[in-house]
Amino acid sequence: MPFSLDPEVAAGLETLSERIGEVEPMPVGDVMARRAVYDELQRVIHGMPPVPDDVTITDYKTSTEEGAQLLLRWYAKDNATPGSAVLYLHGGGMCLSSVEIYDAPVMRYVSATGVPFLSVEYRYAPEFPAPTPVIDCYRGLQWLVEHAATLGIDPQRVAIMGDSSGGGVAASLAIYARDQGGPAIAKQILVYPMLDDRNTTPDPLLTPFAPWTYDDNITGWTALLGSAVGRPDVSPYGAAARLRDFSGLPPAYIEVGELDIFRDESIDYARKLFSAGVSTELHIYPKVAHAFEAFVPDAAISKQAIENRTRAVRSL
Repeated sequence: MPFSLDPEVAAGLETLSERIGEVEPMPVGDVMARRAVYDELQRVIHGMPPVPDDVTITDYKTSTEEGAQLLLRWYAKDNATPGSAVLYLHGGGMCLSSVEIYDAPVMRYVSATGVPFLSVEYRYAPEFPAPTPVIDCYRGLQWLVEHAATLGIDPQRVAIMGDSSGGGVAASLAIYARDQGGPAIAKQILVYPMLDDRNTTPDPLLTPFAPWTYDDNITGWTALLGSAVGRPDVSPYGAAARLRDFSGLPPAYIEVGELDIFRDESIDYARKLFSAGVSTELHIYPKVAHAFEAFVPDAAISKQAIENRTRAVRSL
């Protein structure tokens, strides 16, 4: 039988489409058009569930080696006792979105778990190609560990987490931190991560369901990697799936929908982690595509995914 959408998700997507209209296809390579469309779409969908009122936001800054200033946004639940912490990297196809756009979903994670999060406003492509996003996030990780005592957290209980391209950057960050000799990362939580720049040939079974399309994927990866995209010499600091040695990486939580164009690369990445002896929890959610829980947060399968993520965060 051919694939089909989860009925609750399908109904929710139809309602959402009536509210915001259809997203018209954009030319391959047009980053600015995608920023205009997808940034606004993310603001809408992230704002649909209630925003917690028990999370306090504090902004900090850190400097890169060349002197650029990076926003670091700290989210802490009121009256909670810190211990562990999560460094969060927002999604956006390697070329769009922001910390501010992700305020609401990050606040919901913090409210649900009591674990504080630090979001990094890393610089992205095409203005800042690879490996800049990963190096920026590494600076955020260093800052978090350096300020552990002030923030009341245990530097040995710091996880990294990201969704979509943020999941891809998080995976590359885990590799980069390992290769730099630390800081230690307790867990990598990769939510339908964007890992492989070679994923450019449309799968006809998945194409009808893809909110992040193959044209979008080509655009994002080309913005990040330029003419190197798809070539054999791409660094894992740009595309994590290019890694050859998976040993010594932190334990992983990976999830993806069976209708997501990132499905196969997520499964393959988990398999390689397993083969290297890295403890890995893998979830494949049936009958859903990319960002399903953001588009239809009230669906039962969306609630299940969120609960699994919050459990992974609490386990720190």
